[in-house]
Amino acid sequence: MARPRTVSDELIHEATAEVIRRHGLKGTTLAAVAAEAGLSAAGLVQRFGSKRQLLLEFARRAEAATGACFTGSRAATTSPLQALHAALAALTAQVRERSDLANNLSFLQLDVSDEEFRVLAAANAHRVQAQVEELLREAVDAGELLADTDARALARTVHLTYNGVLTLWPLTGTQPLARELHTAVDAALRPHLSTLRDLGSEHP
Repeated sequence: MARPRTVSDELIHEATAEVIRRHGLKGTTLAAVAAEAGLSAAGLVQRFGSKRQLLLEFARRAEAATGACFTGSRAATTSPLQALHAALAALTAQVRERSDLANNLSFLQLDVSDEEFRVLAAANAHRVQAQVEELLREAVDAGELLADTDARALARTVHLTYNGVLTLWPLTGTQPLARELHTAVDAALRPHLSTLRDLGSEHP
C-alpha cells in the first residue's frame, strides 16, 4: 500500500516559486526547493525525477494559478475594472523588491530557449489576456467603459502595459510595483472610461 504524501504538490509549487523569487533560476535546486517545502531532497527526486521535471510541473501549474488570481479578484468586488486591477496586482503579489523581479524574470530565459517551456508560457500569457478581455467586456456592459470600446484591442494594450511595467520597474521605478502598475494600467484605460466612471472613480 502506498504511503500517503505528507507534502502536497501545491505546497511544493509554492516552495518552488519562493526559491525562484529569492535565488533565480540558477539557484533553484532540488535541495533548495526540498528544504523550503520541508521535504527531503530524495523525496523530491522520487516524486519528480529531476529539476527539469519539477520546473515543468511548476510551469504547468502557472496557468491554474493565473486563473485563481482572476477568480479571487472577481469575488471581492462587483466592479470589473476594480477586479482587473486587483487581479494584476495579485499576479505580482510576491514581488516586493527589485531583486525578486529580476530572479523571477530569469525563468523567462528557460521559456524562450526551451520549446516545451515556451509552449506552457505562451498558454499562460494567452490566459492572462483572455481574462483581461473578459473583464473589459464586462466593464463595457456595466457602463464603466464606453460602449464602443474594442475590448480585444484594449486587452492587448493592457497586457502589453502590464509586461512593460514588469520590465521597466526594476530599472526606473520610483514607487512600489503595485502603484506603478496601477498607474500605468489606469493610463491605458482612461481614454475609454465612461464619463460617470471618469468623474467618480478613486483608486488607492
